[in-house]
Amino acid sequence: MSRFRTSLAAACVMACTPAMASVNMEGVALDESVLVAGQNLKLNGAGISFRLIFKVYAMGLYLLDRKATVQDVLATDGPRRLVITMLRDVSGEDFNEAILSFVSNEAGDMQAKSIGHVLLLGKAIASQPKGLRKGDTLTMDWVPGTGTVIELNKKPLAEPMRDITFYNALLNIWLGDKPADPALKTKLLGRPPQVRTAIN
Repeated sequence: MSRFRTSLAAACVMACTPAMASVNMEGVALDESVLVAGQNLKLNGAGISFRLIFKVYAMGLYLLDRKATVQDVLATDGPRRLVITMLRDVSGEDFNEAILSFVSNEAGDMQAKSIGHVLLLGKAIASQPKGLRKGDTLTMDWVPGTGTVIELNKKPLAEPMRDITFYNALLNIWLGDKPADPALKTKLLGRPPQVRTAIN
């Protein structure tokens, strides 16, 4: 009887414990909230990045509080997270060139301060023997007091980069005036998604 009661109690606890809520993007589960630097961040928006008609990666933006404008996102205090999960294989060189080309569109002081860090990040990505493979996850966190922390599959990809200008330059790749994917920008800002035909 004692064992039965113990098993029943355990089953009740499991049944009553809420599952971690997540958003499914083409088979990629993005948690509704994540813990970064000891703080709970909410999923601000998520979407799929396209290259022509091909799906390249799923992406999510996490903030302390949801924001609907680029200006508010860039001005946010506290930690932030960008997460990318690959939906197809991409060479490290191609990914590096894409990041560099979009950051190069940033004018003035932001570009001047960021370009050196971007080169270091690009070198780290390009050095991956197999590039970025389907299922790989790249996280880019802003951690106050530490800087930009970038991990590939939960392993550090580069040394932390302390300048907030660099992190905002990364954000502007997807949220700037000339974003990598305008439809993805809309979704990261939490706006209603648009229907788009694609090939997996």
